[in-house]
Amino acid sequence: MALHRTHLPQTEGGLFLAYTGMETDLLFTKGIDLPGFASYPLLETDQGRALLAQYLVDLIEVARRAGAGVILESPTWVANRDRGADIGYAPDILQERNRQSVRLMAGVRETHGDLPTVISANVGPRADAYSPSVQMSADDAEGYHGEQIGTLAETDVDLISGYTIAYAQEAIGIVRAAKRFGLPVIIAFTVETDGRLPTGQPLGAAIEAVDAATDGYASYFMINCAHPDHFAKVLSDAPWMNRLKGIVANASRCSHAELDEADVLDDGDPQELGLQLAEIRRAYPDINVLGGCCGTDMRHMACIAQAARQG
Repeated sequence: MALHRTHLPQTEGGLFLAYTGMETDLLFTKGIDLPGFASYPLLETDQGRALLAQYLVDLIEVARRAGAGVILESPTWVANRDRGADIGYAPDILQERNRQSVRLMAGVRETHGDLPTVISANVGPRADAYSPSVQMSADDAEGYHGEQIGTLAETDVDLISGYTIAYAQEAIGIVRAAKRFGLPVIIAFTVETDGRLPTGQPLGAAIEAVDAATDGYASYFMINCAHPDHFAKVLSDAPWMNRLKGIVANASRCSHAELDEADVLDDGDPQELGLQLAEIRRAYPDINVLGGCCGTDMRHMACIAQAARQG
């Protein structure tokens, strides 16, 4: 089901599923090496493309069983200039991998997407999301991320999704770049165990800062790469909560620092995670995009979908 770029069905309500836990599943469960935590090199082989496509198909099937829509995330979280250079990718090759990612997703949607299916281009931070020691200005972030977003604007992508963003100025730059290319955009901030961004900024203050600097251009905001126990305490009836529509949660209760040092995967309790996210959705009905990030797999996604649908 192809979409017009100005129409995002998840903004109209109804449950939508999103999944960004593929990389940890590839590394720890399937034993596939991902230099620089990049999954887009898998696009270079038939076997790798088939593996990436299977994740998309599996998510669509989970959504179909739950009667939900689905947001397919591209394997391009670290497909930006600096992080590509770190693993030997020249800008022209990196641009082709971004385009190739969307072509793969579009093909899966054409074959399997008989339910509301959104193609989201996943754009990650320039540097370490959990320790942003060097922070860009909003103008610098717009210029930097505009390179990747400009490439994606030439594809069939429906949405730019800035995931695991750790500070407001980078988020502002991503939103401004997406606006410049006429693309809808969402921002998913990551938070630490205290519910604040890695910089210490409160989540609500970050959302308000991005909206103030961009005339509220972002379609909505999300939280990702954190366990519900880490952020449930900061959710409230404050006005900024009206802009929060999604949670893509970690399976583990560990901090980011602990996860970075882990040698084994902490996949938590899939059923418990589903119930926690369903409880948040009941308390805050505007939150209708749910999913799994680090440590999750399709077991977690099925539990999230089932619990949210029942709730």
